[in-house]
Amino acid sequence: MKSKSRKVAIVGSGMVGSSCAYSMVNQAICDEIMMIDRTYDRAMAQALDLSHCMDFTGSRTKVYAGTFNDCAGMDVIVLTAGANPKPGQTRLDVLDDAAVITQEIVTNIMASGFDGIFVIAANPVDIVTYMVWKISGLPRHRVIGTGTSIDSSRLKTLLSDVFSIDPRSVNGYALGEHGESQFVAWSHVTIGGKPILQIMEQHRERFSQLDLEDIARKTKDAGWEIFTRKGSTHFGIGSALAYITRAILNDEHKIIAVSAILEGEYGLDGVCAGVPAIIGRDGIKELLELNLSSEEAEKFNASCSIIRAGIDRLQLAERITE
Repeated sequence: MKSKSRKVAIVGSGMVGSSCAYSMVNQAICDEIMMIDRTYDRAMAQALDLSHCMDFTGSRTKVYAGTFNDCAGMDVIVLTAGANPKPGQTRLDVLDDAAVITQEIVTNIMASGFDGIFVIAANPVDIVTYMVWKISGLPRHRVIGTGTSIDSSRLKTLLSDVFSIDPRSVNGYALGEHGESQFVAWSHVTIGGKPILQIMEQHRERFSQLDLEDIARKTKDAGWEIFTRKGSTHFGIGSALAYITRAILNDEHKIIAVSAILEGEYGLDGVCAGVPAIIGRDGIKELLELNLSSEEAEKFNASCSIIRAGIDRLQLAERITE
């Protein structure tokens, strides 16, 4: 009987990369995971540690260390290696360092003959995703950033506490930059299929203290709250990476808010931002254009302008090989 192994390489064996691998192992998302790191010993150690989980999981995942030269046969490459912000910095403040790291990594991966799908978490993720697209030469549907997937999950968790329901019964998105200019598209947030704005209107007394601006602020700042308390965020984003990868390998056609290259969607071109997309075996099957309110459309355009400014600051035409 013929079979095709589902192979994933994770570049970066730190907290995010190892959390992603751990999620994949426990969910039996793929058949093989190759760990890659600047320090080969760390990749090897993580692979060994993860391989010792197999006696306790429902199925066996082969985990091993590798190099960029081994990437040709991978279905998905998860890119987590990047620059971490220092206290007081934003994600955009590490852009120059991230550009150097990304250029080297993607160039080496493509030299191996890789022809699969990139899933990117390295910050600033929207701009790094754009860079990976330009450097790799792959079609835009095969270059996906985690974008506002984690922010949308944080939003659902916050609302689940307010309404005392399961987060999976909340549907809605944070859009735009995975960063300071992101916003919540409240006109599209529903609970059990019912618009939240309608719920608040019909039950004014019950939800009179609910401040949507405060919820949006907490959504945006959640990552920084974690980062300042323990120095990293990795379980949530590691799970988001596994979730996106599973949607690809299982051809799930799942709608996820990811960093995607826009070519006419939302009236924008040549920029990458967090928007809902249908994810399947070929990567992004389709981008969903939400009918945003005028205020939301203004916020989205402003957020994309910040992302575009970051792209322009890198002078991509000179620094990235077309």
